[in-house]
Amino acid sequence: MRVELLDYELPESAIAQRPLARREMARMLVIDSTTSQLGHREVRDWPKLVPAGALVVLNDTRVVKARLLGTKPSGGGKAELLLVEPSTAPSGAGGKEQKWRAIGKGLGRLQGQPLIFGEGALTAVVEGPSRTEGLFDVTLVARTGSVEAALDEHGHVPVPPYIRRADDATDVERYQTVYARAAGAIAAPTAGLHLTEELLAELRQRDVRIGFLTLHVGLGTFQPVAVDDLDQHPMHAEWMQVDDALVSEIAAARARSAPVVAVGTTVVRALEAAADPERQGHVVRTEGKTNLLLQPGYRFRVVDALLTNFHLPRSTLLALVAAFAGQERILAAYREAVRAGYRFFSYGDAMWIPRRADSDGALVSRARGTAP
Repeated sequence: MRVELLDYELPESAIAQRPLARREMARMLVIDSTTSQLGHREVRDWPKLVPAGALVVLNDTRVVKARLLGTKPSGGGKAELLLVEPSTAPSGAGGKEQKWRAIGKGLGRLQGQPLIFGEGALTAVVEGPSRTEGLFDVTLVARTGSVEAALDEHGHVPVPPYIRRADDATDVERYQTVYARAAGAIAAPTAGLHLTEELLAELRQRDVRIGFLTLHVGLGTFQPVAVDDLDQHPMHAEWMQVDDALVSEIAAARARSAPVVAVGTTVVRALEAAADPERQGHVVRTEGKTNLLLQPGYRFRVVDALLTNFHLPRSTLLALVAAFAGQERILAAYREAVRAGYRFFSYGDAMWIPRRADSDGALVSRARGTAP
């Protein structure tokens, strides 16, 4: 896939800098991936568009306050650290010490030295370069209590760089889904930011089942593409889990001929990484890392419908959505969204794609990366 084919014009003013007052009031562009027709709705209408009996799958990852601002040893100036991923699989247990992989300016010169955050409430010792290129292994130590509590008190919400402001109290609540549970992400699964407890209740009232998986959003989702061909893009791996409960929910959906609806591209990646190679439409229990990169030409095995946000030009996320709905249809829909004044990216508006483009069998398989 030539990356230049995933480009579009976007004015800076279209990038949402703050969330709307109410999550469900975001606009929602509806794209029919078979007829290419477009419709304009709001997210509060979405439950009425989901077929009764469908299975909606959500990513319950929780965003960690992963941006740390502090000081270098011996009063050596300001220090900034962005935690990228835990060095070991998340356990959910509290503790005074945790190991993470991180990025930050000048970390190579600070090996073996503690960086101080929250006036000593939390320290980060730079252990050295990580096995993951460009990252460093750091050990976080809380003076009292747990590392999780120290991060929650002294860390900052890692809002994306295209949000041209410092994080504030609003982001603590709004850059988190209402169903976030498993801490470990450094960015929100943004399609889920639109959903409220009331919308979830409305889905259940319509006999829609709701299932959960976990994919900790990291650099793999937002890393810029710096090559001309997506096949050459080094996709970072992200930790994910599809448990037995979701395996059973998907099997039950198939038994009743109900669609599987993904809320967000992270759910798509996790479900497709966990696809059962023996049974079309099913998944297997999966826990580990995935570097799955989906691009036009891929035949989807599990996901039937998708609620998603609008994504950056020339990005792997846009490639995934183009694979799902068709490249030309998606770019035409994006042009319409720009014309109609939709808000883009993390705090922006949504798109509902009720049927994938390859459901008629027209496309051939093409993907890269696996999950263990």
